[in-house]
Amino acid sequence: RESQVELREHIDSLATELCRINEDQKVALDLDPYVKKLLNARRRVVLVNNILQNAQERLRRLNHSVAKETVRRKAMLEAAGTYPQGLPSK
Repeated sequence: RESQVELREHIDSLATELCRINEDQKVALDLDPYVKKLLNARRRVVLVNNILQNAQERLRRLNHSVAKETVRRKAMLEAAGTYPQGLPSK
């Protein structure tokens, strides 16, 4: 996620710089297509970043659920005083 944010910031900076160069040029250069491409790339980076954040949040919740279930089962086994065969007690 951090690299996605850093990439988005670089794209913003480059787009701003291209706009500034375009304004400062005495000879008219059409940099608008390049700026549009950069903004499109930025939009895709933001989209990918959102997808990654959502996936990471789902994984965090799943990991939390697994940990809770593990603790619950371990407590049940300890309360019963027995462990399934083949599993050493910890």
